[in-house]
Amino acid sequence: MAEHPADKSRKVDVEPMASSEDSIAHGTVMDADDDLLRHIGYKQEFRREFTRMSTLSYAISIMGVLGSVPASWSSPLAAGGPATAIWCWFSGSFFALCIALSIAELVSAYPTSGGMYFVTKHVFPGDKVPLAAWVIGWSNFLGQTAGVASVGYSVGQMILAAAAMGSVQEDGTFSYTPTAEHTVALSIAILICHGIICSFPSKTLSQLIRWFAPINILGSVAVTIALLVLTDNKHSASYVFGHVSDGSGWGSRGFSYLIGYLSVAWTMTDYDATAHISEELHNAAISGPVAIFQAVLVTWVVGVMLNIALGFCAGNVLDTLASPLGNPAAQVFFNAAGKKTGLALWFWPILIQFFTGITAMLADTRTCFALARDEALPLSRHLKKMNKYTQTPLFSVWAVVIFCCCLNLIALGSVQTINGIFGVTAPAMDLSYIAVIAGRLYYENKHPIAKGPFQLGRWQKPINYIAIVWTLFISVILFFPPANPVTAANMNYAVVIAGFIALFALCWWYLGAKKHYVGPRTEDQYHSHDDPVTGLKTA
Repeated sequence: MAEHPADKSRKVDVEPMASSEDSIAHGTVMDADDDLLRHIGYKQEFRREFTRMSTLSYAISIMGVLGSVPASWSSPLAAGGPATAIWCWFSGSFFALCIALSIAELVSAYPTSGGMYFVTKHVFPGDKVPLAAWVIGWSNFLGQTAGVASVGYSVGQMILAAAAMGSVQEDGTFSYTPTAEHTVALSIAILICHGIICSFPSKTLSQLIRWFAPINILGSVAVTIALLVLTDNKHSASYVFGHVSDGSGWGSRGFSYLIGYLSVAWTMTDYDATAHISEELHNAAISGPVAIFQAVLVTWVVGVMLNIALGFCAGNVLDTLASPLGNPAAQVFFNAAGKKTGLALWFWPILIQFFTGITAMLADTRTCFALARDEALPLSRHLKKMNKYTQTPLFSVWAVVIFCCCLNLIALGSVQTINGIFGVTAPAMDLSYIAVIAGRLYYENKHPIAKGPFQLGRWQKPINYIAIVWTLFISVILFFPPANPVTAANMNYAVVIAGFIALFALCWWYLGAKKHYVGPRTEDQYHSHDDPVTGLKTA
């Protein structure tokens, strides 16, 4: 087998006089990036403007731990209490790391904007690539889009919680209570703001995103210290670390504990987001995978720290869950610091969650572009166009914005349905990942794939198997009703939404897509297959 160009990134000689990251990133390293992309089969269309620091910051920010933990803390708290939140995060992060490492190794060999979707071309045998890529690509794209919509919705909820906190009267009552209409309207405004920012050129995005992670980490430390110092009546360590209740009502504290994994599963996903911007990175075959690995480690540690602080300061759990602010974590901030200081502290989770929305949308738009490049979406010929001024796919950006806004409008009619759609986020993306990982394990003897500079060595198979078993197990839990007795109000509609999406994608495939869709296309294939619109041979 010919040497994979990714291996050259380990052999690149950098001029010793180069004094900055940006200057190092040009020249031979960028040439190696372009060689690798040509070897994979794509021409360079994006500008490689993301530096090593902005890449790491992007990978950390896609999980947005300071925003995501407060936004999703209510699930483990309601299921089993503070101890459930802490230990689910601690253990769930280990399994998340196994998924991330499995993805990072494959991304290192094939760093394209399609991420794991593109890897299907090299993992599965040729005759199985079209259907596998279709299912995996759509699962990943729809999971990402649901995730972007849910982040926008959660930012709206957090901002309105701040508004409610600011409306508290002297007698302790709140003059403002968030409504579904206000949340949807605000979430749409937030998604539009994210779309405007994601329309910037890659260089501007790189300069902006490089600050997201430092603010995230420093803010997390500051908020943790402030909560622990300002809260007067803290729980005991034995309660915080050792008491698990049966909050789900299923008659089992063990099962209630498992339901608590929703928070870490919702936060710790979209691992291949860094891969989706790999055509905008320098030394993508190593900087992208390393950033994925480092981001999960940072999120693991910081998430445990935040969950411990919230656990000690949770107060009466039932009262906290019934908070008129609409967010239990916001109630903890208010109880600890009062109105003014509580608002000042709550500003940081809102800001970080807003940053998370930007990075999540950016990954989603690049996935949309990659699928359109392979004619897998309606209006693909428009969605894959690059704007000549920004050198980014603006049609893809605004298609994602419109799609996400439409999803959030559903909350006007049914909060249960929108929660079901949001609940699809983690299973849809994680199942798309392990499908590729499982395909690699099954076909690797008959269909060997190239290796990049980031390799797991002898740990590859054990880590891959752990990732697969864990994802299958946790997906069942995430689709399970979180409370008993099950009613129309508390039913987990994620499984219904997932079933509908799967049926829709497969029906579309068999009714027409399989006639023209060939999977991830390389440059030579654009000139050797029937045009998907006219049915004629391309020139």
